Amino acid sequence: VQLQASGGGLVQDGDSLRLSCTASGRTFSNNGVGWFRRAPGKEREFVATINWKGGSTYYGEAVKGRFTISRDILKNTVYLQMNSLKAEDTAVYYCAVSRSASGSSQAGLYRYWGQGTQVTVSS
Repeated sequence: VQLQASGGGLVQDGDSLRLSCTASGRTFSNNGVGWFRRAPGKEREFVATINWKGGSTYYGEAVKGRFTISRDILKNTVYLQMNSLKAEDTAVYYCAVSRSASGSSQAGLYRYWGQGTQVTVSS
């Protein structure tokens, strides 16, 4: 399985971006999917997750109310809509596929990881 994360870029404080994560090699329609991020000099941080049905989502405190995770099973793609971006959102964002049908905030429960996409927010 290969995960391709895309949509990152350089934006201004308060702008929006939508990240996409597309899987190839197999479908992950029966797996939870999550987004994590790593800022320079910091540990990996949980951002958001969605279960395989798409009806259950969970967010990290830092992004709650600003980010929205969604999925299109037919396209084998998960999205992360990021609004009201702040400088502290600057990081490399990674998508990952869970070992189970549910999502999780625990990175160790994810089996496949994408290569990451850089998001830079200038203030």
